[in-house]
Order: sequence, then C-alpha cells, then structure tokens
Amino acid sequence: MKIHHIAIICSDYEVSKKFYTEILGLNIIREVYREERQSFKLDLAIGDHYVIELFSFPNPPKRPSGPEACGLRHLAFSVENVHDKRQELVQKGLICEEIRIDEFTGKEFFFTRDPDQLPLEFYEM
Repeated sequence: MKIHHIAIICSDYEVSKKFYTEILGLNIIREVYREERQSFKLDLAIGDHYVIELFSFPNPPKRPSGPEACGLRHLAFSVENVHDKRQELVQKGLICEEIRIDEFTGKEFFFTRDPDQLPLEFYEM
C-alpha cells in the first residue's frame, strides 16, 4: 500500500493556488470548478507524481492548529538541500522556522505554514 494523494480544503482558493504552484512549485494536473458544490478542485503534482488535491468550499470551518490538535499534524516534503529550500522560501516571503536536527535520524528539517496555517515540513532526503 502507498499514499495516493492528500486532500486540503483552503479558505482562499486563489491565495492557496498561488502558494502551492508559484511558491512551492507544484505542477497543475487538472483544475475544475464544480458548480453544484461551488467548489474548485485542483490536482497538483511534484514532477509528474500526483500528491495534493486542493479544494475550495464556501465558508469552511477554521483548522485548529495550535496547540497540537487531533487530526493531520503536518504535511512533509523531502528536499535535497534543506538550507537552499529554506532560503528560497524566505526569499519568497515565507516565515520559516530555524533548521533543526532530527534527534533520531540526524537529518535536517524546518517548518513553515501554508496560507491556512497548515504546518509544512521540509526534510532532508
């Protein structure tokens, strides 16, 4: 078994679409507007690997994110160079935590947040 994709509901579709495509660099596979649901559905890939399904819905409830809430804790991406990725995201205007070392693997990682405050981790390959 493997993960097929992760679904994210956003509060502002255009802001989140720009974030995931222009800031993080994910590729658009398909974008549709579903009139009956008043909802956009945007399928996103890293390279050609489908990973995120981004949805908009009218007035979704806010996501509890802190202190630690039940449910999805964060979304993690593997990157070749944690320092370069952090610098790139800071230059694009994101607030990124300092780079830390995973005490169990010795690998570097850091966190930032998407427009709806979903924690995003960037972890050394």
